[in-house]
Amino acid sequence: MLPLQTLRDNADTIAIAMDKRGLDARPIISKILDLDLERRNLQARLDQTLAEANTASREIGQLFKAGKAAEANTLKETSSHLKAQSKELQEQLGIAAEGLQEALYLLPNTPNDLVPAGVDEADNEIVYEWGDIPNLDADALPHWELAGKYDLIDFELGVKITGAGFPVYKGKGARLQRALISYFLDRNTEAGYQEIQVPHLVNEASGYGTGQLPDKEGQMYHVQEDNLYLIPTAEVPVTNLFRDVILEKAQIPVRYTAYTPCFRREAGSYGAHVRGLNRLHQFDKVEIVRVETPEHSYAALEEMVNHVKGLLESLNLPYRILRLCGGDLGFTSALTYDFEVYSTAQQRWLEVSSVSNFEAFQANRLKLRFREGGEKPQLAHTLNGSALALPRILAGLLENYQEAGGIRIPEVLVPYTGFNRIS
Repeated sequence: MLPLQTLRDNADTIAIAMDKRGLDARPIISKILDLDLERRNLQARLDQTLAEANTASREIGQLFKAGKAAEANTLKETSSHLKAQSKELQEQLGIAAEGLQEALYLLPNTPNDLVPAGVDEADNEIVYEWGDIPNLDADALPHWELAGKYDLIDFELGVKITGAGFPVYKGKGARLQRALISYFLDRNTEAGYQEIQVPHLVNEASGYGTGQLPDKEGQMYHVQEDNLYLIPTAEVPVTNLFRDVILEKAQIPVRYTAYTPCFRREAGSYGAHVRGLNRLHQFDKVEIVRVETPEHSYAALEEMVNHVKGLLESLNLPYRILRLCGGDLGFTSALTYDFEVYSTAQQRWLEVSSVSNFEAFQANRLKLRFREGGEKPQLAHTLNGSALALPRILAGLLENYQEAGGIRIPEVLVPYTGFNRIS
C-alpha cells in the first residue's frame, strides 16, 4: 500500500510509472485523493465539534457554580446538539476511512525506474545467463516419465488422495526432495539468514499485510469456518512476524529463512508446460526474507540475487535471470528478478525463483517501522526471494542429470541424500 503522503506529493509521477504496468492509475489515484480530502475535512470538523463540546461542558459547570442555572441549561442543549453532531461525524469519518482504505488496497506498488515497460512475460529483459546446456541422448525423457520409470513420484496416487497437482514423492524421490530442502536451508543459514519455522495457515490480517489480499484472494485456499488461509509462500507468515512492530535501527537488517509447503489454487490448464512438476497446487519452497532500511534495500536485493546465483551454480544447472517488465510484475513488487533453469528434455526454461524488493509497500500495510534513538519512526523496506522453489529444481535435476541407465546426483547433494545415483 502506497503511503498517502507519497501519493499526495507525487500523484502525477506515480501515475506515469504505473503506465509501465499497462494500468491507467489516474482514476483510482484521483479517487484516493478525493477520499483522503473528504476524510481530512471530516476529521477537522469532528475535532472542532469535540473541542466546542468540551468547552461547553466546562462552561456549564462554571455557570451552575455561579448560580446561572438558566444560562447553564441553555448551554446544555447546545452541548447535546454538539454531541449528536460529533457522533454523526464519527460515523461519516468511519465510512470515509473505510472507503479510503479499500481504494488504497486496489492500487499496486509503483514500479522502480529499472522496470521495463511491457505487457507480459515476452517483454521481460534477460539480464544474465550462466552454464552450458547439456547434450542429452535423442531418447532423453521428461521428468514425469523419469519419475515413473524410477518410481520417484506418483502423480496418479496424488490424484486419488487429493486431486491433480498434489504429487506423492516416494523412495529416492522423497529423499532427494528432503535433501534439497536441507541443503538450501544450510546454505541460507551459512549466508547469515536465521532459520525459522512458521505456521502454514494465516489469518486475514496477515494476507492483507503482505498484499495477497485482496489481490490474490481467488488463488488462496480458504478455510471458511475459521477464516484462515493456507499460505501461498513462507513470505506471508515470516514477513507478518513484524506486523505492528517498531524496530530499532540497530536490529536491522533482519534476515530470515524458512521452509514451508506452499498452496496455490491456480487456474487449471493442459499441455506439457503444466505436466508433472511444472505446475502444482502444493509444493515445497525454501524462502529468504529481509527487512532493510530504505537506503540499503537495493544493495540487499543485489546480495539476494547473488546468493540465488550461487545456489544454482552449485547444482550446475544452466540458468538465466530476467528483469520483469511492468505487465508481468507482481502487485506488491517494485522490482523483481526471476530465475529460470533450462530443462533440456522439455527444451524450455522453468521459473525456479523470484527475488523482489517491495520497498515500503508491504511495510505500510504492516505498520512495520524502525527508528534510531528518539527519532520519529519511519517505514522499513521488505524483500523476499525463493531460495529455492523445489518442483522445477527437481525437474531440472532429473532431466539434465539423466544418462544411460540412471540419473546422477549433484556432488553437493550426496552428503544429504546418502546416494550418488538413481538407477
